[in-house]
This record gives sequence, C-alpha cells and structure tokens, in this order.
Amino acid sequence: MLTWIKWLVLSVIAIIALGIGAIYLSLYLSLPTLDGNASTEHIHTNTLLSRDEMGHAIITAQNKRDAAYALGFAHGQDRFFQMDLQRRTASGELSEWVGSAALNLDKKHRFHQFSQRAQKVFDTLPASQQQVLIHYAHGVNAALEEMTVAPFEYLAAGVTVRHWRPTDSILVAYSMYLDLQGGQVAIDLARTALKGTFGEPLYRFVTQPSNYQAALDGSEIPLSDDPIPDYPRLPEAKQEDMANANIAGETHYDATPPPDIGSNNWAVSGKLTATGSGMLANDMHLGLRVPIIWYRTQLNYTDKGKDVQVTGVSLPGLPGVIVGTNNYIAWGFTNANLDNVDWIALDDDTPTTQVEETINLGDGTTTFTLHTSEFGPVKTINNQRYALNWVAHHPFAVNLSVTDLALARSVDEAINIGKQIAIPTQNLVMVDVQGNTAWMPGGAVMERRKASFTAIPQSAAENLQPRKATTLPVVKNPSSDRIWTANARVISANDLSRLGDGGYALGARGRQIRDRLFEKDTFSEEDFYAIQLDNHAQFLIPWHDLLSGLLIQHDIEFKMDIAYLGKWKECACEDSVGYTLVKHFRRQVIQKLFGRLFSTLDSQGVNSRTLLRGIEPAVWQLIHTQPNDWLPDNTDTFDELLVDAYREAKHSLLDTYSPKEADMETLRWGAVNALKVEHPFASQIPLVGSLLNMDDVEGFGDTYMPSVQAPGFGASERFFVSPGHLDRAILTLPGGQSGNPLSPFFSRGFNDYATHAATPLLPGEVLYTRRWYKKEE
Repeated sequence: MLTWIKWLVLSVIAIIALGIGAIYLSLYLSLPTLDGNASTEHIHTNTLLSRDEMGHAIITAQNKRDAAYALGFAHGQDRFFQMDLQRRTASGELSEWVGSAALNLDKKHRFHQFSQRAQKVFDTLPASQQQVLIHYAHGVNAALEEMTVAPFEYLAAGVTVRHWRPTDSILVAYSMYLDLQGGQVAIDLARTALKGTFGEPLYRFVTQPSNYQAALDGSEIPLSDDPIPDYPRLPEAKQEDMANANIAGETHYDATPPPDIGSNNWAVSGKLTATGSGMLANDMHLGLRVPIIWYRTQLNYTDKGKDVQVTGVSLPGLPGVIVGTNNYIAWGFTNANLDNVDWIALDDDTPTTQVEETINLGDGTTTFTLHTSEFGPVKTINNQRYALNWVAHHPFAVNLSVTDLALARSVDEAINIGKQIAIPTQNLVMVDVQGNTAWMPGGAVMERRKASFTAIPQSAAENLQPRKATTLPVVKNPSSDRIWTANARVISANDLSRLGDGGYALGARGRQIRDRLFEKDTFSEEDFYAIQLDNHAQFLIPWHDLLSGLLIQHDIEFKMDIAYLGKWKECACEDSVGYTLVKHFRRQVIQKLFGRLFSTLDSQGVNSRTLLRGIEPAVWQLIHTQPNDWLPDNTDTFDELLVDAYREAKHSLLDTYSPKEADMETLRWGAVNALKVEHPFASQIPLVGSLLNMDDVEGFGDTYMPSVQAPGFGASERFFVSPGHLDRAILTLPGGQSGNPLSPFFSRGFNDYATHAATPLLPGEVLYTRRWYKKEE
C-alpha cells in the first residue's frame, strides 16, 4: 500500500514537473531574436532597430514609413498580446479568449460597431498616414512570422494568432476612446435618469458646482444657494424590490466613484527654470497590468526635410511616439473631459434597424440583436429609446497627426499641429527650448453651439451635421508662468456652455498641484517628481476632523480608533491606519445618504457611479444642514447616521483584512491599497501563474491628490523633461518592455517605479541590433 502511494505521489510530481517544463520551453521558444540581419521589400532603405539594457527600442531610418516598419516589428516582438487585447476589446471579441466571462463586455462594445467604423476611418485618412499604418502592419507581421512558438497567452487560451491589419491600429485608438471617454457615454444617461426619475431640484442638488475649482484663467462657476430638496419618494416598483431599503440600498450600493481616468500634467515657463527652457511633467493615470501600456521608444528619421529624433512612449498597436520630446519641444496629455456625447431621445415613430451580432465564445457562438437609427446606435431606458451621437462614431475621430508633434520646433508650431490631432480629446500641454509653454484641447472635439448635459430631443438633433470643431481655446505663456491640468475643468467658465462637462474630476487634485506650483520660484526635474509623489491628504482633512469629533463623544468605544486618527499624518502613507479609516468612513457616509437613490437609477440600466465624482458638495450640505427626511429608516439624528457609517466601514474593513483577529494594524494604508500590477491570465495558470506578475508594493497615494494610486490603477508613466536638457530628463514606468517573463526586459524598470527612483529618459548603450536591407526587386 505504501509503495503504491509513493509511486502515485512521484507520478503526480513528475506530471507537474513536465507541465512546468513545457511552460518554460514554450516561453523560451517564444523569445524574440534581438540581433541579426534580414532583407524586406517593405522598407525604402537600410533600417536599424537597437535595444539597450532596458530594451528601449532605438530606431534609425531614412523616413517615417521605414521607422514605422521597425517600430511595428519591435511592438510585435515584445507586446503582440497587448496589441491583440486592445483590438479585441474595441471590436468586442474578448470572449473568444476568455469565454462567457467577457460576453457582457463584448456586447457593450459591439454596440459601437467599431470594427466597421475602422475601415471608414482608414479610407478617409491622408495617403501618407495610410502608408504609415500599412508599413507598421508589415513590421508587426514580420515579427509574428519569425516566432517559433506563439506567445504563451495564445497557448494557454488555445487561440490562433491572427495577423495585424492596418485597420487594427484604428481599433487600438478606439480602445483608448473606450478607456478615456467611456465614462462620458455613461454620465449623460445617468444625469438623464436622475432628472427624469427625481426631478429638476434633486438633479441640481446632486450636480451642483463645488468649491474645488482651478481653471487656468481662475474663473469660477458660482456655487449653488438652492435649498436641499426633500428626500424623494422612490418609485413603487423599487419600494417593493427594496423591502428592507437600508440593507438593499445602502449595503450593496458601491459608493466608490470610478477612477479619474486621464492623469496629471503641468508645466512652467523658462522664467521658472535654471536653464531658461520650459519644463513639463506628465503622469497619465490608467489601469496598470502586465505588460504595461506604454513602450519606451526613440525614433530617428527624416520627414518633410527635417531630421527628427523623438524620445518618449509609444502605444503598442500605433506607430509613433504619443508623449515625448524632440529636444526642441516636449508635450504631454491628460484627459480633458470636454463633452463629446449627445444622447438623443427618439420620437415614438422614428424607425430603427436591427443588426444581428455573433460572438465567438471559443467553444461555441452566441447571437444578439442591436438596434441602430440614423442618429446612432439605440439603447432603451424606461421604455424610452435613446440614440448615441458620440465623437468616436465619426470618421474625424482618429488620425495619426499626433505623430507630427515630432516635427515641431516651437510651441507655436506644436499648437498648429495640435489643431489637427484626432484622438480622444486631451489637455495638450507643451513647452519649448525657448521657454514658452501652452495648453489647448488636443483631439477630436465635436462642433456644437451648445453642449448637452442630459439627453436632447430628436428635434434638436435633426439639423446637426457632425463635424470636428475648428475653434478651440488656447492658453500660451500665462502671466503666472504656470500651467496645470488634472481632469477637472481647465476651460474658462464662459466656455462651459459650448464645450460642456463630460464628467470632470472634482478638482481637488488639480488645485493641490496648482498650489504646489506656487510654492516655489524655480523648478528642477526632481522638484517636479516631488509634486507627482505628493500624497498629502488635503481633501480628506475635513472628513478626518468630522470623524475625530464624532468619536471623541464615544471615547470609551473608540479609544483605539481615536489614537489612530491622531497619528494619521495627513497623508496616504504606507503606515497610516488613520487614513484608511477616514477614507472608508467618507465612502460609507455617501453610501448611506445616496445608496437607495442611486440604486434606483442603476435598476433602470444606467451607471450612477459616474455621478459620484461630483457628489462632495451635496454630501457636505446634508451634513451641515441635517434635514430629517434624508435620514435612513430607524435613524434619529445625523450624528447617529455618521457614527453608524463609521462602525460599518470599520467592521467591513476588519472582515476583509483581519476576520479572525480584528487587528487594526492590518488596516495600514500600504496594505489596504497595495499596488498589484498583474497579468490578466496569471490566475488561470496553475502553480506558476503568479510569476507573471510584478512584485506587490506597499500602497502610496490615493485618488484626491497628485500621487494617484489604487491596487491596479495609477501613474502609467512619470515623465519630467526640459527640452535642450534631455540628459536630466526622467521617464519611469511601472514595468518592462517585454511581455515574455523570460526576457531580460520583462520587469526592468519596475523597481525604479516601486521605489520612486528616477529612470533616465534617454536610452543607454546599445546591446542588440536588428538590421534590415532593402530587398532587390
């Protein structure tokens, strides 16, 4: 019997060893070849792709098309899985990889019909941009054809590698529309449902302006002086569904606002630097995963008679540098949140067309029906049909003009190029070597006389001719010599009615950055890095003071809690338990006050969480005024509501992080908000899947401060640069160049990110080189 068990155990161990060996072999065989020579008919003349010890792609070519070919090859070698993931996300084809788990997401994205729109965009591009996309695709496919074994993700999922098409790059651009502007699509419907369900007074109360305003021109939208509306009567159907409203509406509602997609950037003129050159900072906030979104790139080529050397980050799937510098200028982006969405309430007799969509689930298929109209794809909410008119649905939504910033020699030239750019609308901030600095909306903005905040009637849309706006505001060399953006309103209050509100961030982060910029008169790259790492909890100080005052009245029950609040350090610091308590107290208060209302909206098929970004003034108005009709059932006073909210937040935290010991030390912010940069397939690969992830890092930073970080979200790059002085420039990324865990470039650079060190922008000594020669006809 013992012998039989021994052989069984040995057999299991042998099978596991063979499985691990097979995984290792497939990873090894899928490593790209980094040195060597080849010939191809897809380049004009000899072209080089070099890499340094970090895997930084350094491309030397005679023209932009050849550079695109080499960049496509580099992206295909190091990041094809990421590229494929993004084109599948936009086209609604993720289910082929992961099955029914992605079905609802695929249906949501098929609504936009991006696969069909991509071809229309390609057909409208200038011939020169079409050629760049074609050569880029040839480069990607040349890398695929060299692979001995497909990347491990394809082996794990049993999916065949599909070659890259020029239109797939447009799908990658669409995936960024979904990431950066998807919230705009949701927020107008949420506002419409809020107003339609509960009336104008509650709508104005929830969406009122806040005192966190930091527009570049200093303009402010007047604060509301409207009285608090009565707590509304919930719809009858909702009352029946929520027999125990406190439990269903408050406990299960997720009162965490969606992340403020889009980032920080700021700049100062040469008057505030030691060198006289302008200085730029940029950290784009996005979801963090393995492989990371950006790719270190330097392109050297000639275009339009100019020698170009541009260094920065490219987006695998697209040719060219997205954010970077050519040593004459530098530029960066944050999500502008201008309104580019109209939901159109269709008349009852407006015809629609049915479209049958088939989704491949890997082991089968499923079919569903979409409805479209002359105004756009149609969604039904509360028996009302709404058609979506979104800038992303029009051919002018995408082009490659962002890559022309590499040609600019001054801020003025960059502004002219910025007017041609078609990407999800961004705050484009620029500086140049002469010391100038400027801001403008860069990207596809819909031309409208008046922006909409809720759905518009069909009659208002019938004469609209969708086109890209040509007149946009520009701020150049402001008198303060400082520019800042952080996803909140940057535009003048006078421009708001025309350019709208597509879901601005509250403004606390932008105001904190602005204030930091006025604390000094001279800045270095290291000073900018310090601002990016600023985790001072300025926004939560009123919440801390409120909670401390409440708990002191119950000092026997909360003696330990009061001690933690006393040493919270006013920062989202790794060792701060008090910060965790304050953060989750605020969330639970919002949940108790608005959970039932917003759950009602969600039951109608909208996403009410988008409304939470601006909920702060309404919450404090309730706390200060304390109207009895806003109290939940079985609650007599607001103090009781607030203390109960704290108890619930604390118990929920302890249930999650220390269910047995109830140890408050486990609630250190560094543990609760630990950074986890993980591969999306890691959990599906037994035993060794965790090796695909970066090491966990103690949490540092949070939402309403410059140092933005959540467990899987944060600064996707930290970029600090002064043109003409690139030897001091910094580009720190949360991961490495390659998606293959056996590559020397897999995690190179992540340690700098985790320890807040400064990684040089410029590439180092060349270690590997691929050469292409023109194949003779």
